[in-house]
Amino acid sequence: MISIENLHKSFSKNQVLRGIDLQIENGGVFAVLGPNGSGKTTLIKCLLGMVIPDHGTIYIDDRSIKNAWRYRQEIDYLPQIANFPNNLKVKELIRMIVDLRERKGELQPLVEAFNLQPFLDKKLVNLSGGTKQKVNLVLALMFDSPLIILDEPTAGLDPIALLHLKKLIQREKQKGKTILITSHIMSFVEEVADEIVFLLDGVIYFKGTIAALREKTDERDFEHAIASILKETYV
Repeated sequence: MISIENLHKSFSKNQVLRGIDLQIENGGVFAVLGPNGSGKTTLIKCLLGMVIPDHGTIYIDDRSIKNAWRYRQEIDYLPQIANFPNNLKVKELIRMIVDLRERKGELQPLVEAFNLQPFLDKKLVNLSGGTKQKVNLVLALMFDSPLIILDEPTAGLDPIALLHLKKLIQREKQKGKTILITSHIMSFVEEVADEIVFLLDGVIYFKGTIAALREKTDERDFEHAIASILKETYV
């Protein structure tokens, strides 16, 4: 599904990605983890074509994404911070996104899952942060694309919405989709991820299962395994 070869990206003198090599196969949930400034967001934006790397190649389905754009039609993306037009109603925003994607979305089951029916006629400026995140998730998951990228999807969600999100991720996984997730909530990652990719200072420190990470760090607990990596690196 995704092949990344020798990816480099700098912003001025700040070298954010330092020769990333990464293979992600079709199907499954992959968590991209790392401390702030490790390169997670830059890596995702390179995949989406929002940031142009200085060097290296990205392939999706064996096709280079350089100077391409149509591949994005097969990606569903949840940004960490969604800047919606405040003057629009929720239903107007959904209609606008459907028109832009030129694809029919599976809307109603997601609206029901996140209990958004009472908010469809409300303007986005009047919604709470948690409700905006539910709208964000509906927009990200409604188009049935084979690749899903979710950047901090749990932000602002109440416990019931979080349960629905976990069920939706498992449902999409069972369809054979590839799902990339970033999150600072290790309990959520531990529950949903098949593998993790851990970035440190723009390089991949570890790729594999959580069980393999625990064994590598000699820690029984996932959070302690992550903490062990950071202590080893920064002490």
